[in-house]
Amino acid sequence: MVRVATYFAMTLGAFIFWQSMEKVHVWIALHQDEKKERLERAAEIKRVREELIAQAKQKDSL
Repeated sequence: MVRVATYFAMTLGAFIFWQSMEKVHVWIALHQDEKKERLERAAEIKRVREELIAQAKQKDSL
């Protein structure tokens, strides 16, 4: 009986651990995606800003 209870407890513990690791991996993946999107938006803003500055310099030189 003790062996069965121990086996059941270990199986349950392994299942809970597996589920918690799955949630941690999903959380990490979501945050990496958010960070990637933030960096892409910042790069786009920087590129547009540089284009506008270049256009303004061209107009000033005319």
